[in-house]
Amino acid sequence: MVMPVYIKPLLALLVIAVIAGITAVVVRDGNHGSAPVRPASQQLPHNIDVTLKKARFSEIQGGLLVWELVAERVDYDKSGDTAYLTDIRMEFQRTGSHGTVTVTADRGEYLSSVKKVRLNGHVHVVTEDGASFKTGSIVYTGANAQFSTPDPVVFQQQKLQLAAVGMDLSVNNQRARFHSSVDAVITQN
Repeated sequence: MVMPVYIKPLLALLVIAVIAGITAVVVRDGNHGSAPVRPASQQLPHNIDVTLKKARFSEIQGGLLVWELVAERVDYDKSGDTAYLTDIRMEFQRTGSHGTVTVTADRGEYLSSVKKVRLNGHVHVVTEDGASFKTGSIVYTGANAQFSTPDPVVFQQQKLQLAAVGMDLSVNNQRARFHSSVDAVITQN
């Protein structure tokens, strides 16, 4: 049996040994495999506050999903109004008798205050019934559910292939209006 005089010094020695052991483990394992920490000012551009990966945006009207946008990377600016998007896929739900619309692009911007999405780089719009539009840039305006571009557009559906400069495309009725320099070819099979 341990004498009561030695209990306090033994407990103090035990506590010191446990603290020393924990410190040794933290120091030994804390430095292995860790990358050097960069200051936040070096990680993000000066006008960017937050960067997200695989971010999802959506618009809901009357309790129904209108569209959903997924971006592999999103950078928010300091004002919080603009989100800079990379590797984008935007899907519009079926409206009445018209099918879904899917849009892909390399990069873009989402301006939440005005419900506008600007897409750039290999923009490809595809409707459920097989219509395909390719252009360099396009803007989606939520107020009238319409895509617009002043750029050259290549349209293809079944036997019709059309090239034009400028286009407006309504998401709700999926009607396209081409502005100028229209050149259409109908192929026969």
